[in-house]
Amino acid sequence: MASLKFCTDCSNMLYPREDRVHHRLLFACRNCDHEEVADNCCVYRHEVGHIPSEQTMVVKDLASDPTLPSTNITCPKCRYGKAVYFQSQSRHPDTRMNLYYVCRNLECQHRWQS
Repeated sequence: MASLKFCTDCSNMLYPREDRVHHRLLFACRNCDHEEVADNCCVYRHEVGHIPSEQTMVVKDLASDPTLPSTNITCPKCRYGKAVYFQSQSRHPDTRMNLYYVCRNLECQHRWQS
C-alpha cells in the first residue's frame, strides 16, 4: 500500500519519479538530490466505497424499524399497501434526492426507490 515517504537529508516529502534508464520507480526529493528506489510500485490506491442504495441492501429488518416513517404505498412485488421510507444519504451535489421504500410485509420486504 502507498504511504508518504520523507527525505533523510532535509525531511521534505519524497515524490514518485520514473527512472527511464533503469526502468524503475524512484522517490525523489524536490529540494535536494536525495533519491531512493521504491520498495513497492504502488503510488496511489483508490478504494471504492458503497453507494447508499448498496448499503441499504445489507440491513435485514428495515420494515420493522419503528424510527422510520411509514406510508400507504403499494409494493410492486406483493401488492401490500404499506411501506417504510427514507432518503438517500448521498452528499454529492449532482445527486438528486431519492426516496427508498421497503415493504412492511415481513415475508416480502421488497426494496425499491422513487
